Amino acid sequence: MSEKVLHPIDNGLRGNLQVPGDKSISHRAIIFGSIAKGKTTVTHFLDGEDCMRTIAAFQAMGVEINKNGQTVEIYGNGINALKEPVVPINLGNSGTTARLLLGILAGLPHHFTLYGDESLSKRPMDRVAIPLRQMGATIDGRDNGTYLPLAVRGAKLTSITFETPVKSAQVKSGVLLAGLLAKGTTEVVEKTTTRDHTENMLKAFGGHITSDTGTISIQGEQELQGTSIHVPGDISSAAFFLVAAAITEGSSVTVEDVGLNPTRTGIIDVLKQMNIDITVVEERTIGGEPVGSITVNASTPKPIVIDGEIIPRIIDEIPIIALLATQANGKTIIRDAEELRYKETDRIASVVQTLQALGANIEATNDGMVIYGNDTLTGAEVDSYGDHRIGMMIAIASLITKNSITLKNPDCIAVSYPSFFNDLDKILDK
Repeated sequence: MSEKVLHPIDNGLRGNLQVPGDKSISHRAIIFGSIAKGKTTVTHFLDGEDCMRTIAAFQAMGVEINKNGQTVEIYGNGINALKEPVVPINLGNSGTTARLLLGILAGLPHHFTLYGDESLSKRPMDRVAIPLRQMGATIDGRDNGTYLPLAVRGAKLTSITFETPVKSAQVKSGVLLAGLLAKGTTEVVEKTTTRDHTENMLKAFGGHITSDTGTISIQGEQELQGTSIHVPGDISSAAFFLVAAAITEGSSVTVEDVGLNPTRTGIIDVLKQMNIDITVVEERTIGGEPVGSITVNASTPKPIVIDGEIIPRIIDEIPIIALLATQANGKTIIRDAEELRYKETDRIASVVQTLQALGANIEATNDGMVIYGNDTLTGAEVDSYGDHRIGMMIAIASLITKNSITLKNPDCIAVSYPSFFNDLDKILDK
């Protein structure tokens, strides 16, 4: 197992940087480009491991996809041109690839076998498989089709109205993608709005989808057309540098060209509520996605309660928010976040255990955590648990610890941010 020694810094962080392309949008650009007709060009694509799994999956189904750096060209022939792969499709660690791909495969007249790594094989897939079975697909696997590996026998699908039992954009997207192949109109009902990149992307490819008071409707048997997509910077990746600037004395950092989709900007709202000095400049809209720059200056965070409808908008940022809360003068409570237990790791347990090892006063609850704050963090040897967001949280924590941190298994950060340590080095005020 690899490891990396991380040292605290004497000076703050200063400068401007651009983070890699948004992971959620990069996945969807490949998916929609592969099922559309005609050429699609994707720029500022995130070439992290997860998104490369999505490319490989569609290449295995006969789609010509050429990648040159952060530019990807996809030559789609329509969803019905996808072929039955010769070998099982390896999804690696990518839950997004798994759940969205299931929606497409459910409606194709082929047999597919999907598998992933040890971590992905522990994440529940029945939350997508159950509605797809209701639409007519045959999906089976471990524990009655709850976990990978899964076997999918596609079929002619019928439309349904499905109320999502969990706050998950992946579940919503899987059903909507199946709705593209179903007869009639498929509806997904959400109690709490989740990220809407699938809806935006569908429109960018010429599709028709409507949303009304929590009900998203998609007409089946649509034909999509290839287009050009520029992927904005990933706000979930930017969040680590925003918090780094907030907690490191003398810092001022600007992250440029970041996606500012309202379903994803919960981190900005939380930083404002915690009294962080933050400025957001929205500059333009690209492909239906607002994009702008965010500047954060070093601040003293205020403890708050984080719960309710904001949770789906910050679900990937909670690890770094927990680190921020360790520096607040008082108790921060995070609740309604049980979905964290079904990520790459049980993120409630892994965040709490990691920050405790670094000297934080923090405890887990069933659906979140309580951070008592005002902590001086110490050095330690800690593990990323193979979770990219835990690994990046540890790296940011090392900036303010009294002693160095030994991070075990740092390589997992490449899942979403291959250039993370290089970018961090760029803004160190040396």
